Amino acid sequence: MSAAEPTYPHECDPSTKSNVLRMQVTHIDIDWTVHFESSTIDGSVVLTARSVTEEVTALVLDVNHLNITKVTSVKTGNELAFSVDEPGALGSALTIPLTEDDRDTDTNSFGVQVFYNTTPKGSAVQWLAPSATKDKLAPFCFTQCQAIHARSLLPCQDTPTVKATYKANVRCPKGVVAIMSALGNGDEPIAVHSDGSSTFAFNQPIAMASYLVALAVGQLVSKPVGPRSAVWAEPSVVDAAAFEFVDTEKFIATGEQICGPYQWTRYDILCMPPSFPFGGMENPCLTFATPTLLAGDRSLANVIFHEVAHSWTGNLVTNRTWEHFWINEGWTMFVERKIGAALFGQKFADLDAIEGIAELQEDIDDFGAEHNFSRLIPNLAGDGDPDDAFSSVPYEKGFALLKHIEHVVGGPKNMDPFIRAYVVRVKPSNLLFLLLCSFSFYFASRLHCSWFIHVEQIRPPNNDDNV
Repeated sequence: MSAAEPTYPHECDPSTKSNVLRMQVTHIDIDWTVHFESSTIDGSVVLTARSVTEEVTALVLDVNHLNITKVTSVKTGNELAFSVDEPGALGSALTIPLTEDDRDTDTNSFGVQVFYNTTPKGSAVQWLAPSATKDKLAPFCFTQCQAIHARSLLPCQDTPTVKATYKANVRCPKGVVAIMSALGNGDEPIAVHSDGSSTFAFNQPIAMASYLVALAVGQLVSKPVGPRSAVWAEPSVVDAAAFEFVDTEKFIATGEQICGPYQWTRYDILCMPPSFPFGGMENPCLTFATPTLLAGDRSLANVIFHEVAHSWTGNLVTNRTWEHFWINEGWTMFVERKIGAALFGQKFADLDAIEGIAELQEDIDDFGAEHNFSRLIPNLAGDGDPDDAFSSVPYEKGFALLKHIEHVVGGPKNMDPFIRAYVVRVKPSNLLFLLLCSFSFYFASRLHCSWFIHVEQIRPPNNDDNV
């Protein structure tokens, strides 16, 4: 269907086409059916959005390689016109014109239901044949939505500028289990259908960015490793994963000492099939982890420090745009190394930081010292894919900035109370992002700003000799 409503230009985040300064999605209800035979997911999403401005003309969403079949108004039940513009590097804008008739006056919000299916061209979902799994008994699929791939999984405002809660029902074929970045019922479905398929239900009551929506479907079993943690894996792997990650509760508790109470209720770990291409992904309630961590002696379990730290820095306090990715990753490196120091001593954390500086040097050498991606805050305008800028720079330069600030303000005794206050104060909204920037650049402007913003040298001046 077509509509005359024009799409909006980039408004605050150069990596989204959505109109987040006019409308903001606050909740998503997901209804999916997984089809391994066609490598697709079909169903619908109901998006509840609030108006940020007085005049409401349309809700504009990000989509990429999605087949949109119908849009309806939750309030009236009527079918709504919609348009999808020509795809580009950032996908397409799905524009849904709205009127006051579509407003729920009780909640002062708008609701639309979008019916659609994914396509094999989408980048968010990876489909594995049984032969690509460890046990080789059933197919497997998993999502990776960071940075801007959620738009090929569901129509959404695919930007960390806004956060939403979500609920989901996921129907899967017989013999597999669905798990998500949300609270579920373990391997217990809410319904078993006549064809043998099962429906699993999930609820994520904490608002989060779209890139943290995650789904995995396969022949999975779980084993508890703590009072609020379990490992998920294929049957032949779950015991080894449980042995390797048995100290997960210790990691979470140490993070709580630094950042405050853990907010997400569950911290489960999914040990992925061998073809998983990343070290880990910090999805709320469900970290995805590479099976290469299963060393048999727990020597690589410290990788989970990083993902645990994201439970506060990244998942609760999130960069407003991908240009400020260091706010996720620099802070997480900072907290990760504090967890490591608390558990294994300061020398352990210092050695990890030294290795990080070496990796940073390699990446800046590869990019070039004056390259845009060597900056702490790169310019991603011009329809650039944030993944192109991915490197150790936001991790290690961000860490160095925070470590340098800690040194200047008098050490951990003065910095550590700020960490907890930062999480508590900034968590509720990304609107305080500019306050953080003001804080950071107040110090950076006084303390060798050129190193953090530009790249004349690899190490920040006057840093601790141990780091």
